[in-house]
Amino acid sequence: MHLKSLTLRGFKSFASATTLEFEPGITCVVGPNGSGKSNVVDALAWVMGEQGAKSLRGGKMDDVIFAGTSGKAPLGRAEVILTIDNADGALNIDYSEVTISRTLFRSGGSEYAINGEPCRLLDVQELLSDSGIGREMHVIVGQGRLDNVLHATPEDRRGFIEEAAGVLKHRKRKEKALRKLEAMNANLTRLQDLTHELRRQLKPLGRQAEVARRAQVIQTDVRDSRLRLLADDLVILQAELDREEADEALLRTRRSELDGQLATARGREETVEQATTDDASALAQVNELHTRLTALRERYRGLINLAEDRARHLHEPDAAANGADPEQLEAQAQLALASAAQLSEECKQLQETLKNREELSAQAEQRHADALSQEQRRARALSQHREQAVRLQGARDSASSKIQARDAEIVRLTEQLGDATARIDELACKVDELGSATAESSSQPLDELAKRAEVAKAQREQAKANRDEAREAASQSSREAAGIDARLDALRMSLAEGGGSAALENAQLHALGVVSDNLRIEAGYETAIEAALQWSADADALAVADVASAVAALAHLRSSQAGRAYMVIADTPRSAPGGRANLPADARWAVDVIRPSDEVAASSVLNVVNELLAHVVVVPQVATFVDLLDQDSSLVLVSADGDILTRSAASGGNAAAGRLHIVAAVEQAESDQQRIRAAVESTAAALTSAEDAFRLANDADVRAKEEFAAARSSVADHNAAVALATSRLDGVRAEAQRAQKALEQAQTSRVADEAALQQAIERIEAHQALDPAATPEFREQFDVEALRAAVIEARQAETQARLAVRTAEERIAAYESRAKDLQATASAEREARAQALAAAAERRRQAKVATEVLAVADGAVNQLETAVAKSAARRHHLTNLAASRSQELATLRATIRELTDKIEKLTTDVHRDEIARAEQRLRVEQLETKSLEEYGVGPEELINEYGPQVMVPPSAIAAGDEVDPDAPAPEPYPFVRAEQEKRLRQAEKQMALLGRVNPLALEEFTAMEERHTFLNTQLEDLKRSRKDLLDIVAEVDERVQQVFAEAFADVQREFTGVFERLFPGGEGRLVLTEPNDLLNTGIEVEARPAGKKVKRLSLLSGGERSLTAVAFLVSLFKARPSPFYLMDEVEAALDDVNLGRLIGLMEELRGTSQLLIITHQKRTMEIADALYGVTMREGVTAVISQRMRELVTT
Repeated sequence: MHLKSLTLRGFKSFASATTLEFEPGITCVVGPNGSGKSNVVDALAWVMGEQGAKSLRGGKMDDVIFAGTSGKAPLGRAEVILTIDNADGALNIDYSEVTISRTLFRSGGSEYAINGEPCRLLDVQELLSDSGIGREMHVIVGQGRLDNVLHATPEDRRGFIEEAAGVLKHRKRKEKALRKLEAMNANLTRLQDLTHELRRQLKPLGRQAEVARRAQVIQTDVRDSRLRLLADDLVILQAELDREEADEALLRTRRSELDGQLATARGREETVEQATTDDASALAQVNELHTRLTALRERYRGLINLAEDRARHLHEPDAAANGADPEQLEAQAQLALASAAQLSEECKQLQETLKNREELSAQAEQRHADALSQEQRRARALSQHREQAVRLQGARDSASSKIQARDAEIVRLTEQLGDATARIDELACKVDELGSATAESSSQPLDELAKRAEVAKAQREQAKANRDEAREAASQSSREAAGIDARLDALRMSLAEGGGSAALENAQLHALGVVSDNLRIEAGYETAIEAALQWSADADALAVADVASAVAALAHLRSSQAGRAYMVIADTPRSAPGGRANLPADARWAVDVIRPSDEVAASSVLNVVNELLAHVVVVPQVATFVDLLDQDSSLVLVSADGDILTRSAASGGNAAAGRLHIVAAVEQAESDQQRIRAAVESTAAALTSAEDAFRLANDADVRAKEEFAAARSSVADHNAAVALATSRLDGVRAEAQRAQKALEQAQTSRVADEAALQQAIERIEAHQALDPAATPEFREQFDVEALRAAVIEARQAETQARLAVRTAEERIAAYESRAKDLQATASAEREARAQALAAAAERRRQAKVATEVLAVADGAVNQLETAVAKSAARRHHLTNLAASRSQELATLRATIRELTDKIEKLTTDVHRDEIARAEQRLRVEQLETKSLEEYGVGPEELINEYGPQVMVPPSAIAAGDEVDPDAPAPEPYPFVRAEQEKRLRQAEKQMALLGRVNPLALEEFTAMEERHTFLNTQLEDLKRSRKDLLDIVAEVDERVQQVFAEAFADVQREFTGVFERLFPGGEGRLVLTEPNDLLNTGIEVEARPAGKKVKRLSLLSGGERSLTAVAFLVSLFKARPSPFYLMDEVEAALDDVNLGRLIGLMEELRGTSQLLIITHQKRTMEIADALYGVTMREGVTAVISQRMRELVTT
């Protein structure tokens, strides 16, 4: 297995699609710093599943996408495709060539694919882990990886070895098992809690059925007392409603009187309000006139004051002018201009001096620059001569080193070729032996065992399905049986409650049984016959043999206070049978739907019933057959719903199910009970048979799986051994071929290296003959310091001249500015004096106008005083009139408010009474609705049957209560509300003491018991699964210890040898921190170079520590070879000697693995089978390639 190609598209600096073709052996990637060589390393790590952005030298994962340059736009995704040659089958996949691709979109989406098929990251990691390439990527030794190895903890070093040995997948398996175990523990605890809770709930369910029996009698008392209290509330509310309606008429009469008085007062109020409004309008006009006149008077007074002030001010004299003389200012300006002209002449002379000094300064600077340039050319020529000498000597030393390396390589390759030839012979013999063993393999084909396992599995699944169906059928039958048993018990308990009739039956006084128990009714007619018997006699009546038995029964009831009972006498003489009229098609005689039961006395009872129901006709609806009553007034019509209609009476409405219904239900339940019990026995037998069949099928399935697994494992092991031996033989043969080719190339290269050495020596001798100091330009000498001093002196003189010029220019500007300011001041003074003369004439004119305004304003003020006095008198009169009207209006409004309050009070009282009556009516309606909806009793029937005028019957005796035979029978008693409330509270308290009555308790108990059994089964399954997981963990620990011990021994052995080769005379070894705990032990590195006594890595030099880290990694590579390794500048810090030693190790690794090396070292490039050159232009990486054997051949 080896890497075949790597394609990068949009990954970091690889903007366009770039493909690198790899071959077995060593491939070097070279190029200048920053050109993108390490991006190849990042691409390989990324496509193989690297998830850390920092490991890829970025801050976040989308940093791997090409970010764009000044001339190229950024891309939206990065894609890397890695192609692996899997001809040796190292990867567990049925392809000789495997392609792994990874794509990242800038939006955050990521895709993986294997051979073009989408997959998960886990699939890529598991595929590579089988070939020794783990998630930690120990095969990629990037920049800084040596530092990680140096600073690694003992546990981290153990991780390196575990990954190389393939132990990490076992650890992942263990961790997965432990996570399952942790989740299973939580489920186990929950399941145990549920099982305990179900066990706790099972016992109370058994006691709930008994509670339902007593609840029936208590519920009857509750219903009766509630109905009587409801009837009493209804009577009281209706009486209160009648009283309140009588008071409504008085209130309405008083309100009519108050409404008349209020209308009169409001009429007078409107009249006064209109007069007040008119007066208010006139008063507003007078007020407005008075206000305007007063304001006008004040304005004229202000005008008089203003005119007086203006006249007084204008008659004051003007201030004298006090500014400077304009003629003097003009003279000063002329003197300033003369001084400026004189300075201008001096400035021209200074500018000429400045120009001369600038020319002298430029000449001095030019001479100094020429001297400096000549000195720099001389120094550059000497430096180039020395650099050329150093390069030529380096080329000579490099050629000499190459010859030494070629000699060592020829010796090594000769030894390697001999070793490979010996191994070829050995492996060929082994392959022949395994091939002969294949022919003698087991005679039982693997396909036959596979088919047998599939058949056994199918039979097991079918048996399991049959068992589950049988289990569900048995569970369903058990639930149905429990339900029908509970229903039958409840129905029989209902039949057992008979009051006095039951007492007579128990007394054995020639009783023939309850009438309804001796009859059987056709289906659909139970309600009609029940109603007919209740009308004619009583369905619950007790049948006795004769009149004497009836008399004795009455005496027994009275003496034992056993309650009341209705009896029919069996030997009652029957009337002569008469002809029965013909009935319509849907009508039937009642006696035709009745037959006797299986009881002994049923025939005698039937005779009495036939006599009682001789005139009863059963019809669908009584309203449809009213015409039958016109034909025969003795008929009794009974509908299927239980409504009864005769010529003189009728009965109907909703009623609870009677005894006949209960008897029919008991018979049906007994029939269902027998059927379900037979089904329970049948399903139980079927379940037992199904479970036995499943057990047998499961055992057969387990045996078939074990036989197939054992055979498949044996065949797989043998095939793996054959494939491994063949692969190793092919690998050794390829290694021998590569060694032979490399030996020939090394011998050819040595001849070329000798010629290069001779050429380098000749170049050195020719270079030494050249001496740049002998040229004429090197003989000319310059006094650079004297020239620099002349330059400084010239610059100082130039600066002084420039300063003098600037000073003269500034003085000239100052004189000119002063002259300009003086001229402007003189002009302004002349203009100010002219404006003062014009202002004096204008003041005299304004003073005359102010005197005239003052005279007119005095006359206007006198007239306004007279008008203001008249408007004030008119305003006083209107104000007094408005006050008198306001007082009258206030009196009227007080009267109106008083009447309004009385009317509102009456209205409120009427409204309140109406609301109260509405509430009373609503309460009455609510009581009537409650009676009808909750109890099925109308308001009239409620008052007639349960009103306070009706006597209260004694409470029934609950089944199971003890009865004193000597106590007198309770009699009905008058209604007293307090007693009925106490009776209701006692009944509700008894119901509360009974607790919740659950008629489905038995069914719930069965379901809960079945669930408890199921949970117990699941609990046992969980315990077995937990044990299996613990066994897996133990097996994984044992396997990890074994694999790690073997890997550590191999790495320790290789490290000792590699260290001795890198440090001749030194000693290095790996030590376990906890030898007795192979699962958790760390690994320490002890290194002692030759001539030193220290062993700790921290005490070694930087180069020695780096070389020790290299030794550790190479020992890993040799102990557990991977198909390829990628090294990024691992030899950058090594000197020439240590580099040669490391190159020797790389040559050895080439025999077993593919090496991809990123380097700047020429010696490393020389051992490469192929070179890739990486360059960068405008931020985009480009690649060129060269196969070295093609170059050598050329």
